[in-house]
Amino acid sequence: AARSRPPPRRAARSRRRPEGKVACGAGPGAMPGRGALCLGLLLPVLLGCGSAQPGGCPALCECSEPAKTVKCVNRNLTAVPPDLPPYVRSLFITGNPLTELPAGAFPAQRLPDLASLNLSGNHLRTVEAGSLALPALRQLDLSGNALVSFSPQAFGEGGSPLEELTLRGALRNHGVLLSLAALLQSGALRNLSRLELADNGVVLLPAGMFTALPALRQLDLSNNSLVGLRNVSFQGLGQLQSLNLSDNSLGVLWNSTLAQFRSLPALRHIVLGRNTWVCDCAIEDLVAWLKESDQVEGKEALTCASPEKMLGKALLKINGSDLNCSVPTDLPSQLQTSYVFLGIVLALIGAIFLLVLYLNRKGIKKWMHNIRDACRDHMEGYHYRYEINADPRLTNLSSNSDV
Repeated sequence: AARSRPPPRRAARSRRRPEGKVACGAGPGAMPGRGALCLGLLLPVLLGCGSAQPGGCPALCECSEPAKTVKCVNRNLTAVPPDLPPYVRSLFITGNPLTELPAGAFPAQRLPDLASLNLSGNHLRTVEAGSLALPALRQLDLSGNALVSFSPQAFGEGGSPLEELTLRGALRNHGVLLSLAALLQSGALRNLSRLELADNGVVLLPAGMFTALPALRQLDLSNNSLVGLRNVSFQGLGQLQSLNLSDNSLGVLWNSTLAQFRSLPALRHIVLGRNTWVCDCAIEDLVAWLKESDQVEGKEALTCASPEKMLGKALLKINGSDLNCSVPTDLPSQLQTSYVFLGIVLALIGAIFLLVLYLNRKGIKKWMHNIRDACRDHMEGYHYRYEINADPRLTNLSSNSDV
């Protein structure tokens, strides 16, 4: 007889749980209190998922943590967002109605790595002390604002590592220019290598404005209204490589300025285009320097703006005979005319004075006689009193007669 097969084993009631997984059910075999334990383990995870991560992005801004960049562009912000992430290195806050930067606007402890700050195209009018005291700041752009107040202590008391400062079209009056000059002269920006002051309508630069910038390499003063550089000192700018003076109202550069240009060994790019050069005798030194110097870019295009007979003439083509600067032997005709006119006026005044004397000659003669008689009477009385005082007999006689 066939052997009977063994009865099949009964299936296991429970399967082995996969490693690393915990059953949080409260089944028939669950131990008492296991549900509470699982809830305690899951609660921090659930709370963490629902809360903001440290260093999150401010509202109305775009953030990229891999690129270390935050952009708050055209967001109608009226103040700097207080919750900027600490990882940010490049910050753009542009096209907003910001009007001021108060002290502590960018906390140094919260933003230790912020190196590039773009605040262009806002409505900034005031930059207060301590508002830009950032320990890693290298680039700052304030272009297109309307600054009327810029504190010389804006970068703090200990100076700043700032290397590039852009203020294109940002200065609204001469007062803020003086404040900026005080900031530069204080030595707070000794690491500055690039300074842009274009499009500000500057007529005259404060004396000694750039003397405390030993690391400066590029200086842009284009598209202003500069009429001269006599009070501007470039001494100490041994590393200056590029100087842009185009689109100003310069009529001449004097020998003192040209001598400073010659003394700067690194200066190889000077831009002088589109100025109002006055081609008279005063421009002889500038023309001679242009012909021998290789520092000026596009010097072939420099032309005269006045006088009319020299209009449009290239400066490099000017000769001494064009200027007619020989020392004159006679006075110029205009000066001669002035002296002749002055002589006529003085002669007319003298004639009128003599005529008045002639018409009043009798009265003048009578007045002189009266003066002579008055002086004579005065002198006779003086001599009479002197004789009485000098002779004792006359003095006693005068006393007896009085008695």
